[in-house]
Amino acid sequence: MNNVEIAKLLRNVAAAYTIKSEYKYKFQILAYLKAADSVEHASTELRTLYQQGVLEKIPGIGPTIEKRLSELFKTGRVKHFEEAFEGISPAVFPLLDVPSFGPKKANKLVSYFNLKNPKTVIEDIKKLAISGKIEGIEGFGKKSQADILQAINEYRSGTTKNKRMVLTYAFALAKEIVEYLGKHKDVIRAEPLGSLRRMNATVGDVDIAVTSKNTEAVIDYFISFPGKERVIERGPTTASILVGGGKHVDMLILPPRQFGSLLQHFTGSKHHNVALREYALKRHLSLSERGIKLLSKKGSPLLEFSSEEKFYNYLGLKWIPPELRENEGEIEAAGKDELPNLIDIKDIKGDLHIHTNYQLDSSHDYGDSSMEDMIRRARELRYEYVGLSDHNPSIGNHTKSEIYSILSKRRKKIEQLQRSNKSIRVINMLEMDIIASGNLAIDDKGIELVDALIVSVHSSFSTSREEMTKRVLKGLSHPKAKILAHPTGRLLNSRPGYELDWNKIFDFCVKHNKALEINAWPERLDLPDTLVKQAKEAGVKFVIDTDSHAIFHMDNMFYGVSVARRGWAEKKDVLNALPAKKFIDWIMS
Repeated sequence: MNNVEIAKLLRNVAAAYTIKSEYKYKFQILAYLKAADSVEHASTELRTLYQQGVLEKIPGIGPTIEKRLSELFKTGRVKHFEEAFEGISPAVFPLLDVPSFGPKKANKLVSYFNLKNPKTVIEDIKKLAISGKIEGIEGFGKKSQADILQAINEYRSGTTKNKRMVLTYAFALAKEIVEYLGKHKDVIRAEPLGSLRRMNATVGDVDIAVTSKNTEAVIDYFISFPGKERVIERGPTTASILVGGGKHVDMLILPPRQFGSLLQHFTGSKHHNVALREYALKRHLSLSERGIKLLSKKGSPLLEFSSEEKFYNYLGLKWIPPELRENEGEIEAAGKDELPNLIDIKDIKGDLHIHTNYQLDSSHDYGDSSMEDMIRRARELRYEYVGLSDHNPSIGNHTKSEIYSILSKRRKKIEQLQRSNKSIRVINMLEMDIIASGNLAIDDKGIELVDALIVSVHSSFSTSREEMTKRVLKGLSHPKAKILAHPTGRLLNSRPGYELDWNKIFDFCVKHNKALEINAWPERLDLPDTLVKQAKEAGVKFVIDTDSHAIFHMDNMFYGVSVARRGWAEKKDVLNALPAKKFIDWIMS
């Protein structure tokens, strides 16, 4: 099972407890919901963490749930979960994916109509609503029946909050909304919130915080956003709209004097906020989105904060960058003034993973832009160096001699570009396949025609953890193999990564001066942030690349840097933050 499936299983267990007795099982319900949130947001597959024996590294997974998950991975089932589901129709659980359906509501309808088939239950409920058979049930009515029908229709069309967006798409949507809000005269400031502000790899929905002294006018303006499909709700300080693609955007407004508290509270994460509240309670302070209250002085006024910096400073802490707010030791570090000086986009001096439209009968896809165009864009970004890393020629379509000839012509082309671009160093590289045997796709004679290699896995993903580790280490052991590209092979929302023994990978990289790539491609964002943090602690160095296939893809470097920041990476941890001479010395070594 992947993380999405495990999170759903944990939520179903919580739902089963809710149906049986919300009061009796209230602590179990909270524990399973907390664990489900943590699993869903985890950047590494739980099966991999289980194999490493570090499941406890996921916040929210206590000893009991860790034991249950270990049983799941060992046997494929959990006896305790099966006991929790006893007496509850399997038809209940698909309804929980439909907005507005809670466990009790779903169970009541399933039980009343004696529905048993989980595959057809949503359509069954829709037919019952259309025929008017739901409104007569106690606790329902015409409006709730209409709401059920609308919720099912939106769910069927994909217009729900359940599907998480890849970070880059959520960021672009939020930027559009924030820029729109910024045009209103009464908007003082607007900022994204939640997992988007923390720059998670995937984002559930888009929340925006606004500070203004004219709340009503700003809400009217927000719900008039040109891209909206409909207004979901409008309250005195909040509003929600549905925009193109079925995405929900929520806005919260508070006056300037409380904006810092609002930003802190709704940036999260849950685990960070819980830990921060516990930290504050020990100092007799109570935290909320409106400010801080002194518990030691009865009737004392609420302390308000216009900025997050002032909010954290009042607690005796340095301001904690949003990307670090995951309860991974950042509160303790902030109290000791030991927070990392995180890598910044301005620190990046070059991009090494660039695909062009140069025709070498590649084993994979070509880029859309020429070498000249990619180099020009690198100069515009003020890079000191750029690596041209097209995929290696197809070994199935060519003899070794033909491949040598192709790479020889390409080398001459790049040498000409090097001579005509004195202001930037052009590095002759290839992205080389590590084939199933662990060998590199091209022989040493061909490899001698390039300066350095980025090596990667593009096939046979189902290999065991042990065999995949051997394969990767063998490919990475070649003297010219300097960077392991998109190291987990994951594709967000579509393909989990393959499994590796990360301790062995980290150890090899440190001993042999190899780098792990943090790939900024929107569907990859790979190495995941949790592994970045583990790798950094092991002493591994990184290269942040865009894996660009067109000029505009090079702007994605920002997202790769965000992943690095979430992994606590500093400038000293990132090799392509080095100036040209030092970086060239490393990659040519």
